[in-house]
Amino acid sequence: MDMKHQSVLESHDPIYALATPYGRSALAVLRISGEGCVEALATAFSRPAALSDCTGNTLIYGHIHEVPDNSRDRNVAARIIDEVMLAVYRAPKSYTGEDSVEVMCHGSPAGIELIFGVLADLGMRPAEAGEFTRRAFLGGKLDLTQAEAIQELVEAETGTAHALALNRLSGGLSRRIESAKQRLLDLMAAVAIQLDYPEEDTGHVELPGSEVEELRAELQMLADSFRIGRVFREGASIALAGRTNAGKSSLFNLLLREDRAIVSAEAGTTRDYLEARLDIEGVPVRLIDTAGLRLSESAIESEGMRRSRQLMENVDLVLYLVDASEGMNDEDQGLIAELEAAGRCVVVYTKRDLLPSGHSPGVASLVGHSADQSAGQQRAGQQRAEPVLLSSVSGEGLGDLHAVLVQRLVPGEHTDTEAVVIDSRRHRDLLLGAVAALEQVQSGLSAGTALDLVAVDLQEALQSLGEITGEVASSEILERMFGSFCVGK
Repeated sequence: MDMKHQSVLESHDPIYALATPYGRSALAVLRISGEGCVEALATAFSRPAALSDCTGNTLIYGHIHEVPDNSRDRNVAARIIDEVMLAVYRAPKSYTGEDSVEVMCHGSPAGIELIFGVLADLGMRPAEAGEFTRRAFLGGKLDLTQAEAIQELVEAETGTAHALALNRLSGGLSRRIESAKQRLLDLMAAVAIQLDYPEEDTGHVELPGSEVEELRAELQMLADSFRIGRVFREGASIALAGRTNAGKSSLFNLLLREDRAIVSAEAGTTRDYLEARLDIEGVPVRLIDTAGLRLSESAIESEGMRRSRQLMENVDLVLYLVDASEGMNDEDQGLIAELEAAGRCVVVYTKRDLLPSGHSPGVASLVGHSADQSAGQQRAGQQRAEPVLLSSVSGEGLGDLHAVLVQRLVPGEHTDTEAVVIDSRRHRDLLLGAVAALEQVQSGLSAGTALDLVAVDLQEALQSLGEITGEVASSEILERMFGSFCVGK
């Protein structure tokens, strides 16, 4: 990053940006922050004294007008731009820690642009992406985990994802990291005593290996939570696959609760894939309806099946659909075996409503395996998970499918929104770095390694944790992170 750009991002000059989406709306909010911004705005406000003299956390009603022109006839009033409500915040009790104003105006794009022109005439500049939050971080209002949580909160697609991000914004992750850092500092203090006063009568200070192992395990568990956190932030990808007329498009429509896919008794109706976003029990999902798998002389249908197979290799989970009235064939069994070997398959038997009244067949009869095949699978340890039986017509079995999907995508107590879950690859990598350093500490203690070398590994673990919260952060890291924010944040 060049020095000019860095100085802009770390200055305190007044900046402005639209905090609400650009477009026609009843109301819009413009955010202003920086030294002297309140007094500067007062010169283009209908009640200048009331604004410039007001205390923080104050609402003021009035009008934004053109910036006064000293060369203009003083008897001619400046043109009114908009009727507004101003929310005034005084340093340090504001989002950024600076004097700030939020301008609530009418949501006309033309009006917003006119207000932007007034702010530019007052000497303010447009904010860089994420600059408000960056100023909050540099001013000590937030640590880096909380700053990242703001963007995660904005991007949350489900209620659970929103609650987990809010937990991080409230300092849940920060407290866990701070606790780990304090325990590391205690261990480093014990080592320092031995290094600084080896000949003094301080007594031998034993480094507790159990404490090192407990801390390592806790950090490993926190790093492992990324698998679940990633699903809530990015969404899980699920493909509906199976032979033609297995009921993929019907299930696609049922899950979405709308007629998105064409449903027909004619085989090969879906020749390309359809995609949609939905919320399954709080888990954001990208659902993909793929072309049916069968031999075909049609070049278009064959291309659709090629894409289907490609998608099946790259999604988080495949729902492999089988017509319950027909059962599996050899091709089904082969594809399911491949998917189950990769741990990404849920077998779904569809058309439950077509089975004889009161008939609920067992797994063996649906699968169509011979006793010899089943026994062979059991000896090889290839137990098939219990399939789901449902009807896309009546919806019977849909609750069972939801439960299976949630358990496969986010196993455990995923609904515990008080749990600390990470969804940042940066956090995961740094946590794994701390874990590796603590493993070195354990190895060193077991091997009787010199304490000064053990101290280096402890310091490395502490450094990794410090980078998570931002106590140790380069300008390049900050630029990359805040650059992904929207402009009004």
